[in-house]
Amino acid sequence: MHRSGAAMAWNVFKFCTALRGLGSIMILLVLGVVGVTYYAVVLTNYGPALLLGGLDSLTSLAVLIFFHCLLVMLLWSYFAVVFTDPGIVPPNWSPAVDEERGEADPLNELELSNLQSDPSNQRIRYCRKCNQLKPARCHHCSVCGRCVLKMDHHCVWVVNCVGALNYKYFLLFLFYTFLETTLVTISLLPHFKTFFSDGEIPGTPGTLATTLLAFAAVLNLAFSLSVLGFLVMHISLVAANTTTIEAYEKKTTPKWRYDLGQRKNFEQVFGMDKRYWFIPAYSEEDIRRIPALQGLEYPSKPDFDSQ
Repeated sequence: MHRSGAAMAWNVFKFCTALRGLGSIMILLVLGVVGVTYYAVVLTNYGPALLLGGLDSLTSLAVLIFFHCLLVMLLWSYFAVVFTDPGIVPPNWSPAVDEERGEADPLNELELSNLQSDPSNQRIRYCRKCNQLKPARCHHCSVCGRCVLKMDHHCVWVVNCVGALNYKYFLLFLFYTFLETTLVTISLLPHFKTFFSDGEIPGTPGTLATTLLAFAAVLNLAFSLSVLGFLVMHISLVAANTTTIEAYEKKTTPKWRYDLGQRKNFEQVFGMDKRYWFIPAYSEEDIRRIPALQGLEYPSKPDFDSQ
């Protein structure tokens, strides 16, 4: 039995190592999908249609403008998730208050020492893998090999953890991916129908094959709906001020301490400045006045302990 447990731990470690090695491959895959889509929509279909004149040119111009705007926002959000550190525990971090109970008395050195020797202590959380204290809502990522502030999950598509400092960017990436794939699906639908019709097929076989590939393999309606489903799930998590991990651990009860109402929950992810809601960035004012955006301090219900 002991041998079986050791083998399982070793296999999990190999799996985590393999995920770390995907890095550039996943980024190149995403860029490859974008490249094929760009070729199918812009260079093959709507780009040449600009020269036709009349209503076709106006329609093509509208599609291309909308397509490029969404593409810019999609790539901006994607690389913001990839290159933004989700948040790490500061060196020698120690809580000034008991964040799990909401008590105002600081932990003294003796308590910290006892906590390290007894990780089961519930007063404050301690990571045995990192050998350090963990702030509230912080979890250890086996893939990254470190504790991540307000960790939601490790995403292989962005080759990074999704946590406190890049969760908004991840949501925007899903949002613009859904809009972009929906737009391309609709815009390529006539060509998809033509491919299976008895009428004359315009363009070369290579062009039609590329268009069909972009539509069927990446930009079809099923993919758009799957992204939408994932986005809706995360919107519900934001509305309840929870993460995927916390929902899985069934901590989001009706008495969930961090659920401050949908508006305040939303602001803890997207900020209060409406000008920044749809771009992967925060205003300096929001960063200053919303401590939750830093991933270390989260306000809880003032009457939670009395419920």
